[in-house]
Amino acid sequence: MAYVPFEKLIKGDKTSVFKIVLAAAARANELAQGAQPLIQCESKKVSTIALQEIAEGKVSYDEIKSKGKKPTL
Repeated sequence: MAYVPFEKLIKGDKTSVFKIVLAAAARANELAQGAQPLIQCESKKVSTIALQEIAEGKVSYDEIKSKGKKPTL
């Protein structure tokens, strides 16, 4: 079983764990649908591969600022 240290995933003070999880889930879905891994990895689990890609800086996310009013709950 591969282990991805939490410290490697967090880059800076303003990194959101929630956004990292969303990015890893999106990348894991891509891998599950047949995308090629960007790294060499011993693990066959797409979630582990996605986390290792993020830790090595091969995959990242961009924030998109929405325009207009914020939705009310």
